[in-house]
Amino acid sequence: MSQEFLESVGSDIISTDGSKIGTVEEIYLDQQTDQPEWVLVKTGLMGGSSFVPLAGASMEEGAVRVSHEEQKVKDSPDVLADGELSQEEEAELYRYYGIEYSESSSDTGLPEGTPDTGQREPVGRDVSGPTTDDAMTRSEEELQVGKTQREAGQARLKKYVVTENVSETVPVQREELQIEREPITDANVDEATSGPEISEEEHEVTLTEEEVVANKRVVPKERVRMSKDTVTEEREISEELRKERIEAEGDVSEKSSQ
Repeated sequence: MSQEFLESVGSDIISTDGSKIGTVEEIYLDQQTDQPEWVLVKTGLMGGSSFVPLAGASMEEGAVRVSHEEQKVKDSPDVLADGELSQEEEAELYRYYGIEYSESSSDTGLPEGTPDTGQREPVGRDVSGPTTDDAMTRSEEELQVGKTQREAGQARLKKYVVTENVSETVPVQREELQIEREPITDANVDEATSGPEISEEEHEVTLTEEEVVANKRVVPKERVRMSKDTVTEEREISEELRKERIEAEGDVSEKSSQ
């Protein structure tokens, strides 16, 4: 079971009533027994963390079920998650969760002559292996750019009717009456004297003229359709990327491995 806890980093933490409290961020070992003793739970999106004892905890379908309620865990003492638990911090957590804290718990179990720092070593999983060691892993964010399609707008063809005046000049003809007079000659004397010598007469002539008549007809002029063309353009995207930096403090010299 202890090995399962060591490999549970990133798993869900479940409360006694089955509610999800958060995810396993780190596992802390007991210095005397090297057994998992505390779990550091990431409880919020903003990076909030709480310590929960693994006493009475169990693994269920890849999740860690602890013997405490969700609100109890979230209201736990604000202990700095700096990779180490001091004796004072551990004692405070024991009291909060109602677990007896004996003096033997403060015994570090270190070999004789080794300074007692009063701190416990954490065990967690990072990119360099299943457990932390004496090295740090430096990571940084890389920008990954992809493309997705979205609706940019709509276009349509719309047909409507407008009216405009069109003028054309058309030549038209009309008849006009003209009076022609001719003298009596031997050639037309017979026609001129064929009627009564003295009489009253009327001659009627019908005059005609052309009128302009306009007719309208519908004539197809062109076909209009829509089509889509794909154009390529350059767009710049910028994001802020975080990078870890590792610096040595104290009287140290740095060398790089080949």
